[in-house]
Amino acid sequence: MTEFDYKSALAKVPELPGVYRYFDDEGTVIYVGKAKNLKNRVSSYFAKSNQHDRKTKRLVSQIRNLEFTIAHTEFDALLLENTLIKQFQPKFNILLRDDKMYPFICITNEAFPKIITIRRIDKKLGTFFGPFANQKAMHAILEMFNQLYSFRTCNLNLSEKNIQDRKFKVCLEYHIGNCKGPCEGLQTENDYLKEIDQAKNILKGNMSFPKQYFEERMLEAASKLAFEEAQEFKEKLTYLVNFQSKSTVVNPNIKDVDVFSIVSDENAFYFNFMKVLNGFITQTQSLEVKKKLDETDEDVLTMMVWEMRDKYESEAKEVITNIPLSVDLKGVENTIPQIGDKKKLLDMSLKNVLYFKKEKADRQASEESAGDAKMRILLTLKNDLQLKAIPRHIECFDNSNIQGTNPVSAMVCFKNGLPSKKDYRHFTPKTVEGPNDFATMHEVVTRRYTRLIEEEADLPDLIIIDGGKGQLSASADALKNLGLYGKIPIIGIAKRLEEIYFPEDSIPLYIDKKSESLKLIQRLRDEAHRFGITKHRDKRSKNFIISQLESIDGIGKHTAEKLLKHFGTVSNIYKATPAELESLLGKAKAIKLREQLNVINDQ
Repeated sequence: MTEFDYKSALAKVPELPGVYRYFDDEGTVIYVGKAKNLKNRVSSYFAKSNQHDRKTKRLVSQIRNLEFTIAHTEFDALLLENTLIKQFQPKFNILLRDDKMYPFICITNEAFPKIITIRRIDKKLGTFFGPFANQKAMHAILEMFNQLYSFRTCNLNLSEKNIQDRKFKVCLEYHIGNCKGPCEGLQTENDYLKEIDQAKNILKGNMSFPKQYFEERMLEAASKLAFEEAQEFKEKLTYLVNFQSKSTVVNPNIKDVDVFSIVSDENAFYFNFMKVLNGFITQTQSLEVKKKLDETDEDVLTMMVWEMRDKYESEAKEVITNIPLSVDLKGVENTIPQIGDKKKLLDMSLKNVLYFKKEKADRQASEESAGDAKMRILLTLKNDLQLKAIPRHIECFDNSNIQGTNPVSAMVCFKNGLPSKKDYRHFTPKTVEGPNDFATMHEVVTRRYTRLIEEEADLPDLIIIDGGKGQLSASADALKNLGLYGKIPIIGIAKRLEEIYFPEDSIPLYIDKKSESLKLIQRLRDEAHRFGITKHRDKRSKNFIISQLESIDGIGKHTAEKLLKHFGTVSNIYKATPAELESLLGKAKAIKLREQLNVINDQ
């Protein structure tokens, strides 16, 4: 591996602000950083006197090339760094991304717009507000809209021509008072759009506009002696004021502001973000980001502020933080309040981020505790069965047939004491005819482990057979033929007394009925039985449907299976159009099938 001649590279680096990029021996960008002084920052990585942590030493050991870009200011360097990190996603950089797709509220671009929730932005669809990390708050806003306004929920094309041509009729929503019937022209588009404008203002955090609207309508109705109508507007105004009083937790005189707080430990950074519009908290999100190198809280918070403001399309001119940002953001004031309402707002953010950090720690401790409990059970099972290794990977087999019909075998897999459902398998016996559990078990065990050997996949640490000595003996013979006998422990569990059998040993093992290891074996056995029975029922249902179709003159088993595979159910076949049947079966057979189905339908 070629050593990096960092001395020659450093000689070319200027003492100016900018962005640097480190490459590995494959030419891949592995780190992007910004600096007020490029030469000083880059030199610090290679200074022998500098005591780097383990992760930074690992980064330095992989550097094989260096490139840099000069920027006018440190702010410009921040923007470029952010762009390059998104472009290259270097493995040593913190990536402030959230894999969750949070929902947005969308006001659609159409006549009589709808208010819907959606997870992907398509600007052609309408105007988007969000994203809403707190979905409970989003649904509270939607519920408020339901209480205050009468927005339509249908998907009708309410063009002026369609309404004039009376193409639509009002639905139940109109009759229960949730809609004013624009589909029949009972509400004008101008009146409807006034309510949409109010919803937009609420989503922007401006409550004064809808409050003024309801006050004016209430007074107007009262002046006309329409007291019932006035009371209706008064109730809506009261609802809006109550909602605002519950939601407004800061001084309304505090206009647009973004609030950020950060805390960290040895493994991660924890953030809280609150977006405030007109004293109304419209967005809030807490986020955890794992540490990559020895990043400072100030640098990471600055990245986070830039990312979140972009994500939530914030135009606030003030950013409140609990520590100073490492870079001055152009046109944005950074404050760290010590007293007053802004300090209360920051304290709320800090309270949220500390709670979020504690919740993460408690969850991790709970998962570790659960992991310890699973390991304890596996160790108990190892000791009870006198195994050489901890059975982290266990597979259990069960046969299922009722009165010898539709036989099916099931294999379930547990890893580290938990079901691994992606590894579950069903088997339909190919070489066995009739109800022969021993021969069936021999076949499916052979097929399962022949496949794993061919694929060079991991073999289990323990095999469990649901059955007594006969099924266990047949399974052991299958392992012998594959050369696996003695390499993989195998046991059988009999249902009568829950006794455990070992191959070539007539004396069973009785594990304490209260033992956690026996409960794990029983759980595997029961899961294999459930999985097998489910498949067995599906198979019986399919065979019954096929026999129904075969009873139709001119339809054989092959055609019946073809129809069932395409349509899924007999009901769907009845509903199929002549063109669909013809494309699948041909014209002559499709006509014959339709005739037979019509006869059956008439009976």
